[in-house]
Amino acid sequence: MAFAIVLQMHGQKQEDMRQTVEYLASQELGGRFPATAGDTLASEFIADKLRQLKLKRVVKEKKNKGYYQNFTYGKDVPRTTHNIIAVVPGKDKRLKHEYIVVGSHYDHLGMGGQGSGSRRPDTLGVHPGADDNASGDAVVLELARYFKKARSPRTIVFAFFGAEEQGLVGSKEFLEWMKHDDARRMNLPPDKKGIVAMVNLDMVGRMRDKALSVSGTGTSSGFKAMVEEVAEQTSLNVACTPDGYGPSDHASFVAQDIPVLFLTTGGHMEYHTPDDVPSTLNYDGMQQTLDFSKELITRLANTPATLDYINVPSTNVMKHAKFKVTLGLMPDVMGQSRIPGLRADIVVAGKSAHNAGIRSGDIIQEIDGKPVKNMDDYMQRLSELEPETTIPVKVLRGEETLTFQVHLMPAKK
Repeated sequence: MAFAIVLQMHGQKQEDMRQTVEYLASQELGGRFPATAGDTLASEFIADKLRQLKLKRVVKEKKNKGYYQNFTYGKDVPRTTHNIIAVVPGKDKRLKHEYIVVGSHYDHLGMGGQGSGSRRPDTLGVHPGADDNASGDAVVLELARYFKKARSPRTIVFAFFGAEEQGLVGSKEFLEWMKHDDARRMNLPPDKKGIVAMVNLDMVGRMRDKALSVSGTGTSSGFKAMVEEVAEQTSLNVACTPDGYGPSDHASFVAQDIPVLFLTTGGHMEYHTPDDVPSTLNYDGMQQTLDFSKELITRLANTPATLDYINVPSTNVMKHAKFKVTLGLMPDVMGQSRIPGLRADIVVAGKSAHNAGIRSGDIIQEIDGKPVKNMDDYMQRLSELEPETTIPVKVLRGEETLTFQVHLMPAKK
């Protein structure tokens, strides 16, 4: 009986998340580009959900407008959009004055086009952003529903950031707002020093092999052990990265010396294209991410000692590496292939690897006769190669081992 009830509850949560994704990533919302009609509809949808949950407002405005932090950005073409924010107050007399921000961004690329960040810049069409980041919004809404009922010792702030795709604008604007007095602000700490941790969910809708990436595990003393314990409890394969940098809103917080944890299920071929649609998402995987997040945030909120901050230099080798060549693929940065080697998550059409016959999902095992067991091996191999040369690349496709002759293109400067 108890097991049946749990299954029923999980089914309802998945259906709620599916409905959220299907609305936010609908053609009607047009890709949720900031300051468009779709952006307005998305923000109204989220604010209405928060009102229905009876979460605390953050500005002294009536009804849904009390969840809005408005801001304007852009010099040449100023655009006004919003962060949508709500609060669940803590129940411990001491810890309720320490705030945990749980966030996701709700904007996307609109119709795409040149300079939009679209991976198909020559194609104008709605970029729905089902995984990026309607998936994160759906999970955060369910977290808000859970913690409204469960409560926690620390106060939890649920933030849906605008204009993330434009350079993390919304999260930066939130932190800037928290640096200054504002008589209209309510239910938030007096300043950003009251924020003791930030948990960010971005692209959590495409789980494979029960794999989840968590960055920022070195930014506070107990984070790594905590994440590993929750991973074991929830039976997920979690890859930990110590630093808290990266192209999503958590980077704004770590830049302000706030410890962060960034959850994602990684990239895919539909990323930043019109094909990032709701039907491609793994809703069972989103449920697993939701369960993981509940337990992780519960532990953060219950830790008796104030969370410390540790400055961890970026370990993102992809960010700093400079190579003469490119294979034209995105490797599995989480390193979650259970088979020795490095999976090619995205192989870009028209680039070196694709032209040679390598396809998304192939597991790279050798480059130029040298083994590739992980990301470090892969980066080392690339650093040794010269453009306009042809080298063998051995991959595993299913149960078949294949070797392709790859003509290397020069990397863009």
